[in-house]
Amino acid sequence: MIGRSGNPTLKDTTFEKPEQYSPGMNAMTIEGTVNKAFITLVILLGSAFGTWMLYFDGYNVIPMAIGGAIIGFILALVVSFSPKASPYLVPIYAIAEGMFLGAISAQYESILNGITLQAALLTMGVFLALLIAYKTRLIKATENFKLGVVAATGGIALVYLISIILRLFGLQMPFLHDATPLGIGISVVIVIVAALNLVLDFDFIENGAEQGAPKYMEWYGAFGLMVTLVWLYLEMVRLLAKIASRD
Repeated sequence: MIGRSGNPTLKDTTFEKPEQYSPGMNAMTIEGTVNKAFITLVILLGSAFGTWMLYFDGYNVIPMAIGGAIIGFILALVVSFSPKASPYLVPIYAIAEGMFLGAISAQYESILNGITLQAALLTMGVFLALLIAYKTRLIKATENFKLGVVAATGGIALVYLISIILRLFGLQMPFLHDATPLGIGISVVIVIVAALNLVLDFDFIENGAEQGAPKYMEWYGAFGLMVTLVWLYLEMVRLLAKIASRD
């Protein structure tokens, strides 16, 4: 049985479609997925850097951030429901997400110099640490582990949704955005949950390769991994910003 992933783009049923096991079809590999993830990351970073430069050159990048977020969300939904489109849509998704990420990062950087580099290094450090822990089986993606991470991720998503709705009415979710000890503690918990989703993603991709999923699923696996990494990075930035504001 395919492992459960807290990442909504990586679902238990992804590898269960009969047409994905046609005889002679090129199969998904871990190495191939890593290569696709690297390509996707390079595209995303290139787009983010371009938007970053525009911001510091004095351009208004807010429309780019909003447009990137909307396009990225739509593409994420399409890819989630149609994995076969991954090879064509994931690079476009990376460009859109890069625009959003670059604009947000530049705004944080203009307020707190060096914060984005710190967040990026921490994100990569957590990624490598969890990858090593997973490969050496220090962390095992058991069913209880998966259910716990999925439940926690769902709870966080619900809290963020409520927060967005409250903001539409001029209200704010208590503690969620505050730089108080409790607010920082909440951000730490969210960062931990986001990081643990990487373990589920590793497990999901490994299972897909073992079951001989079709080649295009490498792009789909890379896409899911990028979704988690972007979330983790943004939560790192938010956490560092809260801590810095108390100094």
